[in-house]
Amino acid sequence: MADEHATTQSESGKVEGSLHFIEQIIADDLSSGEHARIHTRFPPEPNGYLHIGHAKAIHLSFGLAEKYDGLVNLRFDDTNPEKEEQEYVDAIRRDISWLGYAWNGGEFYTSDYFEQLYGFAVKLIEGGKAYVDHQSAEVMAAQKGSPTSPGTASPHRDRPVEENLRLFVRSRPPSDSAPRNRREPISWRSWRKDGWSSGRVLVGIASRVPGLPSRTRLSPGPG
Repeated sequence: MADEHATTQSESGKVEGSLHFIEQIIADDLSSGEHARIHTRFPPEPNGYLHIGHAKAIHLSFGLAEKYDGLVNLRFDDTNPEKEEQEYVDAIRRDISWLGYAWNGGEFYTSDYFEQLYGFAVKLIEGGKAYVDHQSAEVMAAQKGSPTSPGTASPHRDRPVEENLRLFVRSRPPSDSAPRNRREPISWRSWRKDGWSSGRVLVGIASRVPGLPSRTRLSPGPG
């Protein structure tokens, strides 16, 4: 039986080559009207220079948008300013341009959305989907378990929503505070540092996933 996805025909009547599975999904969505346009993104963390692995991701994100007359965003994942520099931002821009691509969807920074992400965190806590944990990193590491043994639930897992909200909001450092460590792995993590990027603040939380005692420690800091 012939593969209905094996080829695709452009509006000009030109038959293009075989499609891989991602292109098949895109072609189906565009032809069915599920989506009117493809819009991809390349989200590097500016903590170093790009390597050959990045080139593959760039070609996929930018190449698909180019092939289907779509848009692509360059979105810098600047969530750890302890390790990020403007030098790497500039280098990433140069490398993408050198490869022949342009980010026609715009240039963005994760730090621009910290306030929105902070609001999402509050909603998670309000919905009983996240909690605050004050245990040490060593204790939490021991509670993780392993692929062959279950983890141990945190004693703070069932804190009342009101208490979690109070602790969470109180943990948010003021603008002049020193960098604060955030426990990982968590739903997200961030550092406070005035530097090349916005320096905005997002505190970490842990998602309540059934069966996975994921949690976070909001480290005490100045003030």
